[in-house]
Amino acid sequence: MTTVRFGLIGFGAWGRYHADAIAQTAGAELVALAARSSASRDAAQRRFPHCRVFADYRQLLDEAAVDVVDVVVPNYLHFAVARDVLESGRHLLLEKPMAVDVSQCRELNRLAKEKGRHIAIGHECRLSPLWGRVRQLIDEGAIGEPRYVVIELFRRPYRQGSDGWRYDASRVGNWILEEPIHFFDLARWYLAGVGEATAVFARGNAIRPDRPDLIDNFAATVTFPQGAFAVISQTLAGFQHHQTVQVVGRTASIWARWSGAMDRDMKPQASLLLGQGDDVRTIPLTSPSGEVFELAEEIAAMVRVVRGEAKPVADGCDGERAVALCAAAQRSIDTGQIVPLSE
Repeated sequence: MTTVRFGLIGFGAWGRYHADAIAQTAGAELVALAARSSASRDAAQRRFPHCRVFADYRQLLDEAAVDVVDVVVPNYLHFAVARDVLESGRHLLLEKPMAVDVSQCRELNRLAKEKGRHIAIGHECRLSPLWGRVRQLIDEGAIGEPRYVVIELFRRPYRQGSDGWRYDASRVGNWILEEPIHFFDLARWYLAGVGEATAVFARGNAIRPDRPDLIDNFAATVTFPQGAFAVISQTLAGFQHHQTVQVVGRTASIWARWSGAMDRDMKPQASLLLGQGDDVRTIPLTSPSGEVFELAEEIAAMVRVVRGEAKPVADGCDGERAVALCAAAQRSIDTGQIVPLSE
């Protein structure tokens, strides 16, 4: 089959994982890479000597023969870089969040439709052997109609990011876009059978007086049709990285957990239980789960998309809705009110 030629924009902490995943995926080839710092470019050239390395991503778009571009840059750069990729006529794999506000998401979706290109958003939890297996159980009818979803994360503080961007509100967008966005996406994915979310009520607070606007502790209740709802909770004031998911249906329930020293842990612990009352069984997991492992699946899925064999697992519509949910949660925190959602 035809090899899918990848360009990569961004070679920071996660960009390096993306580069490795592309290089190791059957049917994919890392052809060109762009990074802002000379140190990153030097590291990229040493690791991938046959890859063209650029200082300016626009030069990559002008000169490199690539089919799809993987964008792994800070949040505030997502819109401008993604727009240029689509304008160049390439398919786009874009890290979450799709953009920092809904209007930018809409513009990217409009442009992708105009150019006839695919957008895939990096909501890699959908590709997880653990979190994806939860959705499979729901689809198989193992718990009946889902009525209640709880997604919790207890973790260490965020890394600063290059130039400290992740702790700068003007560049991060809002901190709900950083990690809770994954959980909003999972909640609407698990409750897709009842329809789209109708309202959000959220709360958040900080624990450090020197950065009162950074939400260390966050919780949101998301209302869905037919009385279903989800609760999303996160703390950045914990330690290590521990996530749990509960999905309660009309006939049974699911409980899943993932634990590691950090989000990039290569030897995490995970388990998945399905049960009702005293009848509980362990669902075997076929392979390790975690962001690093799901990234490999994400690249393989993008190869299939470019070849026309599949649609994106999370497309531009999913990306836009996830950003809209995060924006509603932030408005709820700011106003103390329930924020209704509309098309």
